[in-house]
Order: sequence, then C-alpha cells, then structure tokens
Amino acid sequence: MPPLTPREMRGGIESEETRPDAPAPHAVSSALVEREEHWRRRWLEDPPFSFAVDSVPAGEKFYNLVEFPYPSAEGLHVGHVYTYCGADTLGRYRRMRGRKVFQPMGFDSFGIHTENYALRVGENPKTLTARTIANYRRQLRRLGAAWEWDHELTTSDPDYYRWTQWIFVKLFEAGLAEQQESSVVWCPSCLTVLAFEQVDGDSCERCGTVVTQKVMKQWYLRITAYADALVDSLDGLDWPDLSKVLQREWIGRSDGAEVVFDVAGRDGLAIETFTTRVDTLYGVTYIALSSSHPFVAELTDEAHAREVATFVEAARSVVGAARFSRQGELPARGAFTGAHATHPLTGAPLPIYVADYVLEEYGTGAVMGVPAHDARDLQFAEAMGLPVRTVVAPPAGSEGSKEDDLPPLTPRQIRRGGEDAGVWTGDGVLVDSGPYSGLPSAAARDEITDGLSRSGRGRASRRYRLRDWLVSRQRYWGSPIPIVHCEECGPVAVPVEDLPVVLPDVEQFRPTGTGLSPLATIESFVNASCPRCGGPARRETDVLDTFVESSWYYLRYPQPHRDDVPWDPEVMARLLPVDMYAGGREHTTRHHLYARFVTRALHDLGLLPFAEPFATLRLHGMLIKDGAKMSKSRGNVVNPDEYVDRVGADNLRLYLLFCGPWEEGGDFSDRGLMGMVRFTARLAHVVREAHAPGPGGVDLAPLHHAIARVQGDIERLKFNTAIAALMECVRWLRGAREQMNEREWQVSSRTLVRLLAPLAPHLAEELWSALGEPYSVHCQPWPQPDESALRRQEYELVIQVNGRVRDRVAVPCGTTEQEAIDMALNRPRVASHLQDRSIRRVVFVPDRLLNLVA
Repeated sequence: MPPLTPREMRGGIESEETRPDAPAPHAVSSALVEREEHWRRRWLEDPPFSFAVDSVPAGEKFYNLVEFPYPSAEGLHVGHVYTYCGADTLGRYRRMRGRKVFQPMGFDSFGIHTENYALRVGENPKTLTARTIANYRRQLRRLGAAWEWDHELTTSDPDYYRWTQWIFVKLFEAGLAEQQESSVVWCPSCLTVLAFEQVDGDSCERCGTVVTQKVMKQWYLRITAYADALVDSLDGLDWPDLSKVLQREWIGRSDGAEVVFDVAGRDGLAIETFTTRVDTLYGVTYIALSSSHPFVAELTDEAHAREVATFVEAARSVVGAARFSRQGELPARGAFTGAHATHPLTGAPLPIYVADYVLEEYGTGAVMGVPAHDARDLQFAEAMGLPVRTVVAPPAGSEGSKEDDLPPLTPRQIRRGGEDAGVWTGDGVLVDSGPYSGLPSAAARDEITDGLSRSGRGRASRRYRLRDWLVSRQRYWGSPIPIVHCEECGPVAVPVEDLPVVLPDVEQFRPTGTGLSPLATIESFVNASCPRCGGPARRETDVLDTFVESSWYYLRYPQPHRDDVPWDPEVMARLLPVDMYAGGREHTTRHHLYARFVTRALHDLGLLPFAEPFATLRLHGMLIKDGAKMSKSRGNVVNPDEYVDRVGADNLRLYLLFCGPWEEGGDFSDRGLMGMVRFTARLAHVVREAHAPGPGGVDLAPLHHAIARVQGDIERLKFNTAIAALMECVRWLRGAREQMNEREWQVSSRTLVRLLAPLAPHLAEELWSALGEPYSVHCQPWPQPDESALRRQEYELVIQVNGRVRDRVAVPCGTTEQEAIDMALNRPRVASHLQDRSIRRVVFVPDRLLNLVA
C-alpha cells in the first residue's frame, strides 16, 4: 500500500476517480446530513456513555477541556469548529481506549467582547447573551462533539459569578487583592481601562483604537507575589516550549544588582538603576530615565525644559505592549536634562537623559547606559553622540578575539551580537575596569556587587517585568466587585453569605467615559451599609475583567449546580487537575497565566489540593482564508452552518482537521472540502456494498499498520496524517475486498469503522449500524494492532535530497532513522546528488520519508 502523493493529500485524494458504481458525492452527502440529525437525536435520547463525577476513579478519568467561547456575535465560525473537533477527536479516542472522559462546554459570556457586540447592535447584553448562547449551543451540538451538556456553565449567571466574587473575597482577605492609584492604560473607544496584557502594540486588542494613559484608582490582583513560583514551576509542566518561553519572558525575572548614582550638585538626590551586567559598570557613559520617572521634572534645568517636555509628551503617547515592541525597531529618541550623575566607582560625571527605550514597568525606570555592551544603549549613544567604552573582552581562546589591545566596538559589531572578530557582548574578561581588570565576568559581578554593598552604593537585587493584574473595568457587563467603601473602615469585603452581589438591570448600559461604571448612577445599587461597622457605605461600581471569570471555570464544571460550595474538595482531588487543555497561543500570557496564578493562590489558601490547573496544554493553530488569518474584522469568517447543511458535519470536521497539523493550522477552501466529500462517499460505499466472500488468504498487515498509524497520530494530535492513513486504508480495502473471505472482511470493515469513529462520529455510527452491529460504535474498544503483522509490513520510503525526491525503496515498517540513513547513502541515485557533501540536517518521518539536507 504506497503512501498518498502530495497532490492526493492536499486535495482529499481528488486525483483518484470515483468508481462507476459508487453513489454521486452530493447524493451521499444529502443522505448523510439527514442521518447525522437522526444520530444526534439518538445520542440525546439514549446517550451511549455518561460521566458520573461521584464514581469515577481518579486513575481512569480524562478531563478533556477546550477553551470555551465568547458568545459575542451571532454564531461560531469554522475556526471554532477546527479547534473543538480536534479536542473532541482526542476525547472520543481516549474513551475508546477505556478512559472515563469528562468533556464539558460552557460560555464565557461576561466581559467586553459580549458588551461591545451588544453596543454595536443596540441591544441590552443580558437579552442578547441569552439569544447568542442558544445559537452557539445549537451549532456546537451540530458538530457531533461529545460535550457533557449536563455540566454546562455560563459566566454571566449569578449562580456562577457568585463564586467568582467569593474567590475575590478570599484573595482580598489574603492581601492578594488591593486598590492602587497608578497610571493605567485607557481605551477611548471602549471607555474602560485595560490590563497591560490587553494592548496589542499601541492599540486596544478588542477594537483596535489607539490607547492612552490615565491616573486612576483601580483594583489589582497581586500576581507579582507569585512571580517566582510561576517561573520556577514551568519546567515541570507538559506544555509547549513556546508557552513556557512566552511566560518566562512576560514575567521577565532578572537577577542583578541595584547601582546608585548620586546627582551632581544635588545633596541627598540619587538615581537607582538596575542591571544584570554590573561587570560592565566601568563602561557606563550616561544615565537614562523613563519619561515617567519622578526625577525628570526636578532634574531638568531651564535651558532644556521645553525640549524635555516635548519629548516626554510624545513618549507617553506610546503605551502598553508597544513600549516593548518598538525597542530596536525605531530610531532611539531622547532629550538631555542638563543634569549629571556621578559614577559610584570613578567619580566621573555622567549626563542624564530622558529616553524612550527606558520602561518604567521594568527595573527602576532608570538605566546605566553601557553602549559598548548593549545594543539598545549603543543605538541611543550613537543618536546622542555619546562615547562608547569597551570594558569586557572575550575570554582567552575565543574565536576571532584577543584579550589585549581591543579596539572600540563598532555599531555593526554590537548589533550582530559579537559575531565579528574583536567583538564581545557576552561574558568575558574585564579590561579598563580598575582593580577588577582581569577578572572573569561572573567573578567580577560578585566582587563589584559586594563592593557596592559595603559602600552603600548598591546591592544584589531581583526584578521582574510582570506587573500586578489590573481587574477593574468601568463597564456594565461584568461581575460587580464585592467591596463596599466605608469612610471609617475603608474598603470592606461583602460577607460571603451575602453573595452574589447581583448585577442590576439597567436601561442605559453604555460606558460613561467618566472613569465610572454605569452602575455608579444607580443610587439603589450604590448605597449600602458597612458590613463591619454598620455605618453608611458606597458599593464598588467597577466590574471585574472577564479574565477573572475564566481563571477558575474549569473548577466549576464538575459540579456547576452546587449552591452550597464552589467545588467539592473530594471531587476536586479525584478529577482535577485538567488532563488536557486545548487553547490559543494568544492566551499564553493572559488567560493561561491568570489561571495558574489563581490556582496557586487558592492552593496556598488550602482551598485546592493541587497547584497547577492544566497538566498538559496544547496550542491549536489558526485557519487561513484568502491569505489572512480568519477574523470578523477582515470579513473572511466562514459560518459552519452552511457547510453542515451542504455536506454534513463529519465532512466539515474531516476537512478542517485535514487542512494541516492541528497545532499549526491550515488553509480553508471549498475545493478541498469537496475532495473530502468524495473520500467519505467512497468510504461509505466500500463498507455498505454487499460483500461476496472470496478465497481468502489476504495479508491484513496494511490494516494493522493503519491502526498503529491512526492511533499514534491522534495521540500526537496529528489528525491530518491520521486521516491520510484512513485514506490509504480505504484504498487498500477497495482493492483487496474481493479476495477476502468472510472473516477477513468482517475484521477489516469493522476495524475501519472504529478507526473512523473519533474523527467522523456520525458516519461511523451510521456505518456500524449498517454492518448490523449493536449500538453504539462509540462504546466499542479501540482496535489493537497485531505487532507481528507490523513487523512483516513493508512500506515505500521516499528519499529526498534537499527537499527533492531522488529515490524510493521498499523497507520494513519500523525502520529506524539511522537504518534509513545508512540505506539511503548506499543508493547510487542518492549518492550522486549528495556529491560527497556533508549532511547538515536530517528530516525523518517514520514509515514515510527521509530528507537529507546537505
């Protein structure tokens, strides 16, 4: 059974012609749509399986969770289908492997997504949400996914957000929720503050409006208290490397030293800087402050006041993530204050600048400029005409460098990170650094830090990029923050027995733009009594960010209807944490990080028996249409309903999962979809067609090979190649069925349908019934491959050199990479194209392909 060609895989085996006696694709699809509805009704009336949270042994459970949708528009698009059907395929497969699968679904219905949509259509979000959820639920059911609808939850339901408020109260009582006055990011369109993570470049991620800054009093959750724990525990998680890298970078933990620079001529005034490279201290040639540093106004003299003021105004217009993304991409900008600082070791005067690349969010909001050993510092020094002083040389033996007589670094050398001869931007040996010259960087860092500490001019320090999580929103559609403000007692939490603080019905829900929520205009809501002293108090009118609601929803799914506790500790210990979480990479430094923080905080408070929410996380890819990511703003969103109506849910499922690796995504097109329709028509025909027993003696090794491939590919979330394996199996079965005796046919046909079941649940159920088997195929065990048959099976190994096919050879299944390489190198056609060149990289796809990159 040779593998499919690339063209066949791209087009759903479009190049293979349908047999003359097979039904037309459109006829099969039309009948299938009707039968799919039949099976959905049957599954609803007579569920083939159920999940009982009170009786599932911990060792048998598989909590399979996918991020729930925002019901912010009129319906799902096929990007949702792509994500959800991949997760459902894994869940159905695990169930056939004997696991008790818990696969819930709900709706993240509170928050700015839903409210903005309500504002656009002019409808109250409460009534709108009920309608959109009903539509989402209908669409989700049509997909044939095995959701546990008895465990559905909605975050805007008071029975749910009561417990969100309860969690907030627990965090408040633990000192992890507090109100602070600070500079915040403000969206002039959404008329609310945004968390730093919710800014895309310089714009609101929700609406695309350029954001500004305001100074406001807001509620924060102290995620910074868990910065170290959140970083240190990443290594133990079965998460993608990308997720771990992004979270580490976002938290931005850095070990270094604080260095104090006295301001010349200003007794008692000193600037604190933070650096991870105190070994470069002798190379400092200037000090740079952020535009928001409190010393800017005080240090600026009259001669430079106008220039500094103009610069500060321009620099502060760039907020949020753009402060980071612009670094290194745009020319460095700054302004001289007219003041100087004193070097703590040499006493040399250092000019003090305001610079746009210095961030108040990181370190101290001031940096010591070392242009010889930092690319950003060099760029700024070049722009301002400041000197560059080399103080770290490469260690002895480093390629292209010498310890002595090093020339000053050129801008090009610095930007290339030390690739050119004579350049070194990493650790090395100190030069021109007074008594520390000759020391290795690591030792010099320790000695210089100790010396600064003894003289009172510095100390060892750890800093973070992460800031506390801003959760206040000046909107209507959210969970009210359960706090009252008393003149005598200050902020006081609403007693848990008085929760929920119910969001009142309002006629005018549009944001006011005044910095206050629409709730502030409702006196009956605002006026309250202090729970502590009984005196008059005013209720908090801000609502919680929607990410607070989603930070813990996975805990509520097992028992969403309990009204006495948010979760049962015994059930938590048995079912949690989540075994598999499918999410989007855009949530890596938002929702995924917030869920980790809240879980760890609840664990430390003794409320949860585990510290991490998701044992395994996988990030799904994105669908592309018309050359762009599918999104409502681009107008290229595809409604799945029209395709389910035309070709059925299973054809849509199969095609989407065939578009590309699930963790990478793929291109959506009608042409490819019709290729999948033709494939399922052939598959249905070959199973349904009456079988006349043949002489027998058919080698079933290809069938067992298909079992192994589909099984392995689903476990690796490679659904596209699992479907390709099914296509090859169908092609083999069509050619071999006439020779099969009755036993061989029964084994082959029933195995094929069971392999299909996780991927196309309706079609598999229909074909299982057509074969005369008892309801339901989804209760059947997963087929087991015959290991001896796998060892006998051969396949055609495609051998490429630099991506081009140069040879093919039949080899045994299970051939290792090294065996394949040795075999390929002995093939004359391969050797002639290598021409004695060394192999730089090897790409090996087991049982399929070997690519030698020379």
